[in-house]
Amino acid sequence: MYSVAFTIFGIEIKWYGIIIATAVLIGVLLALKAARNKGIKEDDILDFALFLLPSAIIGARIYYVVFEWDYYSQNLSQIFNIRAGGLAIHGAIIAGIIVGIIFSKIKKINFWKLADVVAPSLILGQAIGRWGNYANKEAYGGPTNLPWGIMIEGQKVHPTFLYESVWNLIGFGLLLYYQKNKAKNDGEVFGLYMIFYSVGRFFIEGLRTDSLMLGNFRVAQLISLLFIIIGFFILRKKRQKNI
Repeated sequence: MYSVAFTIFGIEIKWYGIIIATAVLIGVLLALKAARNKGIKEDDILDFALFLLPSAIIGARIYYVVFEWDYYSQNLSQIFNIRAGGLAIHGAIIAGIIVGIIFSKIKKINFWKLADVVAPSLILGQAIGRWGNYANKEAYGGPTNLPWGIMIEGQKVHPTFLYESVWNLIGFGLLLYYQKNKAKNDGEVFGLYMIFYSVGRFFIEGLRTDSLMLGNFRVAQLISLLFIIIGFFILRKKRQKNI
């Protein structure tokens, strides 16, 4: 698959950007529908999206640059060149949480209600967005002989982008089911998202060959463990309200 979809006035429009934009659009539409059931105004969701999207991109870039500082410290001009790649989803999630807390206080919206509305959209967006990695021929794993392996530079490797996409699609269905049938308190769906996504990411990250590293540790695995702990803490605190 070619990374460039088409060219307009000499500017290359890449499949990665098209796929991410599609994921964002679908996520916003889904959140608008969910907001009605949570008593949140649709205009507030649209306003939140306007603040969230640029903040998520900035957070994803800062996160990536920080853990690749050895390179960027010698190539400062490349820090802003996101077209060359280098966005980390964990950075986007962290930035999104911070923006969500601030936005909720300003708009006087229950943060946990907002988080529950956004969580299914987020994990679905991640499932779709991973196909942008396929277009860029990135985020793949080590060598494999499995029949679903993909060819990268003449070698069959694990399609880790596919593993995460499938995992996130399952998570999307789980969150919708839980939201409709099991959730009793605001925040539970978001807590479940933190746990489910992070469990899958932890194991899938172990197969990847392009992990950001902190010493001998994969950063994404460390953050995933932290998110799992936070997710269980949220679920425990929310469920205690029913005791």
